[in-house]
Amino acid sequence: MRVFFGQRIFAETLRRGLNHAEKLVALTDGATYNRTIIQEHFPQAIHIIDLYHAREHLHDLHKLLAQDDLRRLNRWLKWLDVGKVTTLIKDARRLLPRSGKRRKEALTHIGYFDKNTHAMRYAKFRAQGLFIGSGVIEAGCRTLIGKRLKQSGMFWSLRGANAIIASRCCQFSRRFEDFWESIAA
Repeated sequence: MRVFFGQRIFAETLRRGLNHAEKLVALTDGATYNRTIIQEHFPQAIHIIDLYHAREHLHDLHKLLAQDDLRRLNRWLKWLDVGKVTTLIKDARRLLPRSGKRRKEALTHIGYFDKNTHAMRYAKFRAQGLFIGSGVIEAGCRTLIGKRLKQSGMFWSLRGANAIIASRCCQFSRRFEDFWESIAA
């Protein structure tokens, strides 16, 4: 039986006390599959787009539309930081070329901001004391999983990688015995 990532996350949050949480936050990069996981398993969560990922999209958009205008970039960054994403979108739309590859790429980035405006209210999130960056989480993933799976000369099947990831997660969450019991069953 194949267990999907969203189901694993949901099961782990239940194990760690989801039902007793006063507030639930889902901090993501804004990818569609993350939004799907949140909608399916955590509809009550406050969804926050990692500020670093949002800034990456903003820098890419700036390169496409206003590369030499550093004042505009600073203005856009300030708007993003305080959650004025709709203002940013309106300003970017005014700079769109009429046609071509740059227009298409810029519209993709504008679409990212448009779809995720609700999850980029950074000033509001900061005022609530919420994290708006996923750096600590990503560093943990790099340390726990990447360090083991990405050593030189290693190649993994999906099944093999999943087994190693499950083993490492159980080992570092002090549930290693549970892991082996579930394998034996």
